[in-house]
Amino acid sequence: MTESSSTGNEPGTETEYEPGQDNVQILGLDIHNPVFAISALTIIAFVFFSLVFQDQASAFFGWLRPALTSQFDWVFMIACNIFVLFSLFLVVSPYGKIRLGGDDAKPDYSYAGWFSMLFAAGMGIGLVFWGVAEPISHYGASLGGTALGEDGLRSDWAPLGAAAGNAEGAREMAMAATIFHWGLHPWAIYAVVALALAFFSFNKGLPLTMRSVFYPIFGKATWGPLGHIIDVLAVFATIFGLATSLGLGATQALAGLNYLFDVPVSDGMKVLLIIVITGLALISVVAGLDKGVKRLSEANMILAAALLVLVIVVGPTMAIISGFFTNLVDYVVYLPELSNWVGREDTNFMQGWTTFYWAWWISWSPFVGMFIARISRGRTIREFVICVLLIPTVVGALWMTVFGGAALDMVMGEQGQALKDAALELKMFKMFENFPMTGILSFIGIILVVVFFVTSSDSGSLVIDTITAGGKTNSPTAQRVFWCILEGAIAIVLLLGGGLGALQAAAIATGFPFAIVLVLMCLSIFIGLRRERRK
Repeated sequence: MTESSSTGNEPGTETEYEPGQDNVQILGLDIHNPVFAISALTIIAFVFFSLVFQDQASAFFGWLRPALTSQFDWVFMIACNIFVLFSLFLVVSPYGKIRLGGDDAKPDYSYAGWFSMLFAAGMGIGLVFWGVAEPISHYGASLGGTALGEDGLRSDWAPLGAAAGNAEGAREMAMAATIFHWGLHPWAIYAVVALALAFFSFNKGLPLTMRSVFYPIFGKATWGPLGHIIDVLAVFATIFGLATSLGLGATQALAGLNYLFDVPVSDGMKVLLIIVITGLALISVVAGLDKGVKRLSEANMILAAALLVLVIVVGPTMAIISGFFTNLVDYVVYLPELSNWVGREDTNFMQGWTTFYWAWWISWSPFVGMFIARISRGRTIREFVICVLLIPTVVGALWMTVFGGAALDMVMGEQGQALKDAALELKMFKMFENFPMTGILSFIGIILVVVFFVTSSDSGSLVIDTITAGGKTNSPTAQRVFWCILEGAIAIVLLLGGGLGALQAAAIATGFPFAIVLVLMCLSIFIGLRRERRK
């Protein structure tokens, strides 16, 4: 690769490395050696042994999750605080003026298309699943309950100023804690990865793959074994993070189908549902980014907005509107306390919820980050960080206020016992029972879960394929199909080998080493931006 004004390479940093230069052609596939081989063979071996030794796999996953969250919670807490502070620094710093792709670059997508894709890829399934379930879990625990379900999650957070047993104080805590898990911290994780990939690819002319981000730190060693390790870790984190979300989505979609149409809830039906939705994702993968992912994402945002508006209209409208601003204030007030990891007595909350979430978001970060990077050329860094960090935080707070706030009103009233006692995946549908147009709301909810499932799977397949093709974005369709099928297979295996607990254990296990990678990434971004501004 030669230095040019279009790539922005500084003198002495020519990498002489082209995307896919180490690739080999096998059976029509464009395989990056050894990243593709190590990733694929390891994951296939994991699927095989987890299916053959299901009891042992279940026991292992049951041990793994609490072991990691209890020993390394501080790693996740510190790392994610760094990501938030670093992202906010970029917004106010002079580096915010730098444009991704160079001074003359123009955005590839409108704001509507861009925002729809990044939001659908970033959190879709999770918001639908936890929008009702999480606030109720925190509320019940703060009143002295355990909120302990089959997923092993428990909340016992009780900050100063909110007396235990006080209903309004418990509501305040529940909403602040929920928005905390879906606000600045997860989107800062995505922003760091996406910015790093976009900057070093579009401004420095490096391949669009995870190893490129570390060129300012490791130099040409990035293209050797060290880079292979980074890319393999990115593949593992992405595929297991996706499997967690796909498993949650399948569980909730099947619960909704059972609720509306008496479809039996069984492992066999979960497997069938994952297969069907993976098939839909395959169609989108074959169609490509603009025809497949973009159109599905925009359609899904319309569906999500329709469901949001319907709940506001048929629910406690004024309470929801006023609650939105109150909840944002509570989130800001409790943010320092929730972000702290020293001397915490609420270890069940910090380890069972926060650490799991941070690991989950980190495991999603290579996938979401690379996807956002691919669609963000032409944005300034300030514009990019604001739109990826602050706007989704506000939208997420609105979503949680509408669904969680309406659910908490019911739980605090006389009609909320059935909602409180329902399984996590059924809570949204139980809430809809108290509204007019119950069937319509529930059906839209199911469709929303399914389409979010598809957009996550197909965009994840595109990203994993790019990593395992050495940064090439135009690899054969058969490779994207391969990774899409493998994602569905892992979701099936983890559900059969330990349920939601196994899914969460896999996300945490892959998120832990990648948390260290992301902290180094912040340093690499800073070095790269400083050199760019000097030039």
